[in-house]
Amino acid sequence: MKRVCFLSMDDLSGYVADDELAIPALADLGWRVETVSWRDTDIDWNAFAAVIIRTTWDYQKEPDRFLAVLEQIDNSAARLENPLETVRWNLSKTYLRDMERRGSPIVPTIWDAAYTAESFAAWRRDLAADELIIKPVVSATAEHTYRLREYDAGLESVFKTREFMVQPFMPAIITSGEFSLFFFGGEFSHAINKSPRPNDFRVQEEHGGIITAIRPEPSMLRAADKAVKAIDRELLYSRVDLVRDADDNFLLMELELIEPALYFRMDERSPKFFAEQFDRRMQRGPE
Repeated sequence: MKRVCFLSMDDLSGYVADDELAIPALADLGWRVETVSWRDTDIDWNAFAAVIIRTTWDYQKEPDRFLAVLEQIDNSAARLENPLETVRWNLSKTYLRDMERRGSPIVPTIWDAAYTAESFAAWRRDLAADELIIKPVVSATAEHTYRLREYDAGLESVFKTREFMVQPFMPAIITSGEFSLFFFGGEFSHAINKSPRPNDFRVQEEHGGIITAIRPEPSMLRAADKAVKAIDRELLYSRVDLVRDADDNFLLMELELIEPALYFRMDERSPKFFAEQFDRRMQRGPE
């Protein structure tokens, strides 16, 4: 069997992952999966036909080191999925500016900001929002993401050395949740709704988020498909996160192309579809 690596983190305690559901489907196609930490310096990447970035959910703590590891993989005989160029672009949430220019409406965002009391007042005014979301442009699992109604001086140290972004808090996160649509090989696979637990706004399972499988309505699927088509290449996996605005339009919140949870357990067909798309790409050869 040909060897393929699922790239992970050292310890997934406290996280919810289900990548193992794809392993039997990959085995049926002749692929033996091995899960390896991206921090393991003793790995011979040449031993793998492909390395698939999966549960590397601590990369934001050392993004330069993470990219250096991916560069080593990219320079080896292994095929990196998703590609290094795509990871570099998607690593900073400033990619959303590109997506907006390419025709995917995003949540209104203020960039290149400085965290001060004066700025906070201006952000509320400019975004016409009573509550704001402030988060680093390089982050994962909602780390250092804050929902604020008033200026919090205690966060000055958090954002003093971090580039960050400011958005209005979207009430639909509470009323209807966030929607994630998954694409494998550029083709739609499945979709979920993620809603926060009571008295929270974070939808990640690590923070108590409630996950439900859904069938996307046509306008939702069109918005997600438009975002995927705006990427400059076909990818093994893409996750499009959408939220409704006050006019019931779907806005792009995130385009997850590095290490998104793929929620195989929410769709019985999805592990096999993922494996088939991976095998098809490998049979096709280098891009």
